[in-house]
Amino acid sequence: MAHIGYTMMTEQAGPRDLVGHLVRAEEVGFDFSVTSDHYFPWLRSQGHAPYAWSVLGAAAQATSRIPLMTYVTCPTFRYHPAVVAQKAATLQLLSEGRFRLGLGSGENLNEHVVGGGWPSVDVRHEMLQEAVEIIRALFAGGHVNHRGTHFDVESARLWDLPDSPPPIGIAVSGERSAKLAGEFADLVIATEPKAPLLEAFGRHGGEGKPRVGQLPVSYDPDRDTAIKRAHSQFRWFGSGWKVNSELPHPDSFDAATQFVTPDDVAESIPCGDDPDAFVAAVRPYVEAGFTEIALVQIGGETQPAFLDWSESTLLPALREAFGGD
Repeated sequence: MAHIGYTMMTEQAGPRDLVGHLVRAEEVGFDFSVTSDHYFPWLRSQGHAPYAWSVLGAAAQATSRIPLMTYVTCPTFRYHPAVVAQKAATLQLLSEGRFRLGLGSGENLNEHVVGGGWPSVDVRHEMLQEAVEIIRALFAGGHVNHRGTHFDVESARLWDLPDSPPPIGIAVSGERSAKLAGEFADLVIATEPKAPLLEAFGRHGGEGKPRVGQLPVSYDPDRDTAIKRAHSQFRWFGSGWKVNSELPHPDSFDAATQFVTPDDVAESIPCGDDPDAFVAAVRPYVEAGFTEIALVQIGGETQPAFLDWSESTLLPALREAFGGD
């Protein structure tokens, strides 16, 4: 059985629209939701980047059932881990236990804004591990003092703690991050249907824990329109995390993807209104071992139509194929 989620993609809609879309996603029956946490859109054509944590706070009040999750927050550059712990605990209280804290080592695109350069991936993983240790210590209650390689914490304490702290997820893209997730996370996050990532997560302590993936889709009754929109806004998606984490600006992504064609995008992203094509795109995630798959409908203005179609056609087709409520 696979749970199907909805993505509040902060890069392609403003804050009020994002919350409204999630309210409708809950009504439609999506099993969970995830929210990107960006300072920049990937491409200028996406056009948005509101503060994800304000959006999540509003969403927690506007909904009552659908789980919430950051997908993902980097707790090492724009945000100090002590502040991330406070934000996550507060959101868990606001949502009455529906929040999961998805963490990752970040992208230059979003983290460069505070200065300080962009270190190598091994340093970023060291920072992420130390950040998770600080967050867990604060979730445990009491005062926390920490003198680490990358962070200091001076007599910090969370005064408003939920009875159950938010589960922590860690995004993975290779063996080292999968080991980190297996040892320190309650669930694993990935954007590609690669079974070896999940196997590595399991080997390092993640066996039996949730595995959350994400898949872009482009619904439109006119397939050519869907392909054109996907190419305009999501042609960066296939570049892989080693590239996507390093580029510093939307114009960099534009230059890096200048030779990606609409046909290239249509081969990797289901486009149009044939539910069988969407089922076929989800299947590799299920077969790889993902227990939850969050869909990203491309195009902020298309969300209402996509959500209506999801209710009438897509979700029934996915549940018939992969189980679920």
